[in-house]
Amino acid sequence: MQGKVVVLGDADFVMPFSALGLDTFTVGSEAGQTIESAKKIVEGKYALVIVAEDQAASAQEVFAELQNLPTPCVVVVPFTTEPTGLATKTLSEALKMATGIDIFQNH
Repeated sequence: MQGKVVVLGDADFVMPFSALGLDTFTVGSEAGQTIESAKKIVEGKYALVIVAEDQAASAQEVFAELQNLPTPCVVVVPFTTEPTGLATKTLSEALKMATGIDIFQNH
């Protein structure tokens, strides 16, 4: 698969990805800023979107409409001091859609 990769999160989360040359959207704690950045990402035709778990809830409604499309692939990565479980839930849903098996059913 060819395409661009983008990272969405706070400054600490996106900094290492930026150093690798990936496109990044740095957002603060305001949900509105995260939603606007998510909309720009959708317009940018990215193949892979990496989202910090603490920003994923705010961006979820924007990315939800992409869930059944082959691209972009939206991956939520834990990056908070206390994980909320959203990263595991979204990974479980993606794997269930791809394989038909809920491998996290007992977790």
